[in-house]
Amino acid sequence: MQKILSLLFIITFSTNVFAQNTFKTIIKDGKTNKPLSGVVVLLKGTQNSVTSDDKGLAKLKNISNGKQTILIKSLGYTENEKNIVFHQSDTITLFLEPLSEELEEVKIVSSTRSSRNIKDIPTRIEGIPLADLEEKSVMQPGNIKMLVSEIVGVQTQQTSQVSGSASIRIQGLDGKYTQLLQDGFPLYSGFASGLSVLQIPPLNLKRVEVIKGSTSTLYGGGAIAGLINLITKEPTAKREISFLANTNQTNALDLSGFYAERYKKTGITIYTSGNFQKAYDNNNDSFSDIPKYSRYSINPNFFYYLDDRTTFSFGVNAGFEIRTGGDLQVINNDAHTIHSYFETNNANRYASLAKFEKTFSNKNRLTIKNSIGYFNRTIERSAYLFEGQQLATFSEANYLIPKEKSEWNLGANLVSENFRQINIVTDKLDYYSAAFGIFAQNNLRVSEKFIVESGLRFDITNRKNLFVLPRLSLLYKITDQLTSRIGGGLGYKTPTIFSEEAEEKAFQNINPLDFTKVSPERSYGLNADLNYKKILFGDINFSFNQLFFYTSIKNPLVLNPVADRSDFSFENANGYLESKGFESTIKLRLDNISCFLGYTYTDVNRNYNHVSSVNPLTAKHHLNLDAMYEWNEKLRLGYELYYVGEQYLTNNEKVRDYWVTGISGEYKFKHFSLFLNLENFLDTRQSKWESLYSGTIQNPEFREIYTPTEGFILNGGCKIWL
Repeated sequence: MQKILSLLFIITFSTNVFAQNTFKTIIKDGKTNKPLSGVVVLLKGTQNSVTSDDKGLAKLKNISNGKQTILIKSLGYTENEKNIVFHQSDTITLFLEPLSEELEEVKIVSSTRSSRNIKDIPTRIEGIPLADLEEKSVMQPGNIKMLVSEIVGVQTQQTSQVSGSASIRIQGLDGKYTQLLQDGFPLYSGFASGLSVLQIPPLNLKRVEVIKGSTSTLYGGGAIAGLINLITKEPTAKREISFLANTNQTNALDLSGFYAERYKKTGITIYTSGNFQKAYDNNNDSFSDIPKYSRYSINPNFFYYLDDRTTFSFGVNAGFEIRTGGDLQVINNDAHTIHSYFETNNANRYASLAKFEKTFSNKNRLTIKNSIGYFNRTIERSAYLFEGQQLATFSEANYLIPKEKSEWNLGANLVSENFRQINIVTDKLDYYSAAFGIFAQNNLRVSEKFIVESGLRFDITNRKNLFVLPRLSLLYKITDQLTSRIGGGLGYKTPTIFSEEAEEKAFQNINPLDFTKVSPERSYGLNADLNYKKILFGDINFSFNQLFFYTSIKNPLVLNPVADRSDFSFENANGYLESKGFESTIKLRLDNISCFLGYTYTDVNRNYNHVSSVNPLTAKHHLNLDAMYEWNEKLRLGYELYYVGEQYLTNNEKVRDYWVTGISGEYKFKHFSLFLNLENFLDTRQSKWESLYSGTIQNPEFREIYTPTEGFILNGGCKIWL
């Protein structure tokens, strides 16, 4: 009996031993064919997992006989799933094809004119991919204000209670230091910048690239705080037709359509939209908190493909808007002696965009760009009129020489702005500025782990100012999970009357620039970051980024009151403006649930005449929380929470902090989707804790805006695609 039991034990033990199989694989990057370390290999339905070593080798043991599912996961790569039938005592060696990378990792970067992927560029670039843009576009389909506001370290600062105009601040610096581009063209500079955030539709964008810190070496003057590049969709062989309709409880209506298709030798994209809003007063003070407006936009683009390596494109960017805010009775055509205050903005925008791109047999690439933009805007108040027009041009040629280890980009560009005040006044604000620049940029792969990006630019202006702008960025890949970037450069900004301060005053009582007394602003900036990514517990995609930044602007141009008079003049401050701080971001994803948490500490100080003071309307603390649940690629539910800390107004008055929350949802059917958004459902707004104006209703003096003014917004609609 004892011998029989011993024999059964040996047979059972042997069966169990031979039933335990090993899955052996070498994992490589799909683009470079190089081994990937730290990749998680997991037996589905169990906790049995291993990670690949420095050679990309992973051995997953203790696998039972039969059909088993192996999951291969790495942050930044698409999850791979393999179904394998294991037999007794089999050991399978499988050389997997490289895992494909996520959208934000593989896209060629337009903002740096490079052919490298984001992960191989030392310049720190944040990318907002198409999926995120589609999510945000249903929350505010009419413009990019909300989209930009939700980028960590970026703030949209409302500059007018009446018109709702706003500017884009990066790391607490005035909007005039941020360069806003579309496909690399500076269409929204100078006079055209005041309403730009409110007039750019998000629905024809395929991604957004953000570079924080000095980028003057890339695009010349004005990019001291950074740049935002809006990349529009291009035609593909698969036709795209889509429509969107949106409305909300404040009597807003947004209608838009997009068409794109590529044929054999040609391609076309057409985007059209109409946005309409009735004046809305949410606090019953007789003044509009959302102005009345009607806006129409059309953006056709034509593409001609001479051959597989040569493309010519030409497009038109056109928009027309009438925007009226102020006393509701005036807006509703019921003005009289008491109710007489209003502000009307009538803006027309036209721009042409031409681009020629030729890739040679040795992969070198020649790109030539040109844009001509015309912008006309009339600002009318009860007893005041301002009308101006701006003609802006941009021309650039650059030659890219990509090699395996080194990439050169050589080029030159010419930028001009010609502003004319049309209405009849004694001292017009006319000005003309132009700058010609040449630049060279190099991306050098010193080793597999270390990449250096350097650049040098020479700019000369029409006032004979010469600027030498070096720039250096370093990327060190400590491991496959941990990377570090550090960079810095010089920048400049030529004098201009178009700033947040002037916009707030609607350019009233502002004196022309005296170029014998004002000089360009000069800056230097530094930033450094660490980025860590890993799969936690075999299931959770985790990434963490820590950024530190510093920018100093010497002798910034400020608007000061003229002594014993009611007018204002721009002057160079005696001192410097500095912005310093850090950003911390965490991203988590588990199956269909994703979460993003971002915190920004921004300390911006004016150091003028040996006296330090806090920069107005700049909160030190910002917190962003975004959670998303997606089910079966059909249902999307989102929750957002934003915190903005205490701020100081221009008069040094300290104002309170606030929270903004939102909930959104979208359900997709085969050819359409329905969406609903509850933005700011706690109804946070400045008018809940203070009056937005002082004085009389005929001549109101409006408070500076530091919180949302529109309050709770409930919007919903549908998207259709064919």
